[in-house]
Amino acid sequence: MKNRIKFLTFIMVSAFVLSACSSDDINDLERPATLGAYENGLLVIAEGGSSISGSVSFISNDFSTTENTIFSNTNAEELGSYVQSIGFNGGLAYIVVQNNNIHVVNRYTFLKDATISSGLNLPRYMAFANGKGYVTNWGDGFDPTDDFLAVVNLQTNAVETTIPMSEGPEQVLVHDNKLYISHKGGYGSNNIISVMDLSSNIINTITVNDVPDEMFINSAGDLVVLSEGNLAWTGNESTASITTINLTTNSVTQTLAFADGLHPEQMAYDNGNIYYTLNGAIYKMSDSATSLPSSPLINLGNITTYGMSVKNDKLFVTDAKDYVSLGDLIVYDLNTNDKIHTFEVGLIASKIYFN
Repeated sequence: MKNRIKFLTFIMVSAFVLSACSSDDINDLERPATLGAYENGLLVIAEGGSSISGSVSFISNDFSTTENTIFSNTNAEELGSYVQSIGFNGGLAYIVVQNNNIHVVNRYTFLKDATISSGLNLPRYMAFANGKGYVTNWGDGFDPTDDFLAVVNLQTNAVETTIPMSEGPEQVLVHDNKLYISHKGGYGSNNIISVMDLSSNIINTITVNDVPDEMFINSAGDLVVLSEGNLAWTGNESTASITTINLTTNSVTQTLAFADGLHPEQMAYDNGNIYYTLNGAIYKMSDSATSLPSSPLINLGNITTYGMSVKNDKLFVTDAKDYVSLGDLIVYDLNTNDKIHTFEVGLIASKIYFN
């Protein structure tokens, strides 16, 4: 009898507690404290080499936790060479590797979900829209006739079609149901931005300076493109520039040209400001500026800059060093312009992503 009374009392108390909790409260109780070990931090890719796999490193936002080779640590396999970029789509990360694989992982745990291993030929970057993934491919980097955009069905993780592209399609971003693709030119040179309407797949082009690479949409809704220009060793040196494009008319509204012999390499954008690297220094300008800055914001010294990002008053740059030693991620505080952290990462440290 005593046990029965205790049981009835427990049922009544449980019912009261459940009725006092809203559905939101229950969801909060069920929600995991974290999505995975690799959330709330930075992911730094390293290309790797012919005999050493590329890799991904994690550094927490508070810089207290670091871990290299997180893909192989989690999945007991290597990414392969050369790791080119990462594209994010919801809770998944798509790691693009030039050995013609795209590894699909949970972006917070890095557990592998799938590998896309057919229909690619020297893939570069990936963007997402309408249940599809769009991957730029160089093919043979010396052949101007075999470049294409691979369209991936994200439900099946298979390339369902390919769309021919002009030489060297590189960075790709989605805006207002259109794809914008910079054509760096493979191992040669190109000077266009492709604009593809995702409803019709009709492609138009916009001419900019030679070797367009990094680009973003600024606060005014314009496309900003960094064109590095042909280097002197090519025998056809040309002018670098930062170009602004009105996306309503697909017309160039401003071209800020660099002096002869100057070739910027990386560009980042944050809070209305453009940052770019040039000759071992970081330069900063407003996205409404009508001229290039005359003096640098930060002198980086003798390093091999290979990637740059900016967020929350911090500037992050990778140093690929001599391409045979492990690289570094270097962090600067933009309130003081002082270097505050250096982390050793992988071989040929490259792009930086916020997770």
